[in-house]
Amino acid sequence: MESANAHPSEITCLIVDDHEVVREGLRLSLSRAPHIRVIGEAADGASAVALAQRRRPDVVIMDVRMPGMDGLEATKQLTEKVPESAVLIFTAYSERSLLGRGLESGAKGYILKEAPHQTLLRAIEKVA
Repeated sequence: MESANAHPSEITCLIVDDHEVVREGLRLSLSRAPHIRVIGEAADGASAVALAQRRRPDVVIMDVRMPGMDGLEATKQLTEKVPESAVLIFTAYSERSLLGRGLESGAKGYILKEAPHQTLLRAIEKVA
């Protein structure tokens, strides 16, 4: 494992959120980190599972509340179908019960959308 001060090798990410503006903002934010590459985006859980099976990202940045298959069910399916991809729950909701359900579904981490950019980068690096 690399030291906390060194950049790890490239980390590939899939962004999953039902709001296009959130996906776009997150993609732009992550583009500032030279060691992180966004390799896909999905607007719902079912699309995320299908895309992750094709692209095999290191990290799936997953919103929780989405129409159709929500992020918790998608996380559960991803941990079964693409176990090499780590899921980082990325949500606006801070309820403790939601955190617990996210981790029970197989997520490796949980971060609020209000977190500073550097905190998000550290979370991605930690779960990768």
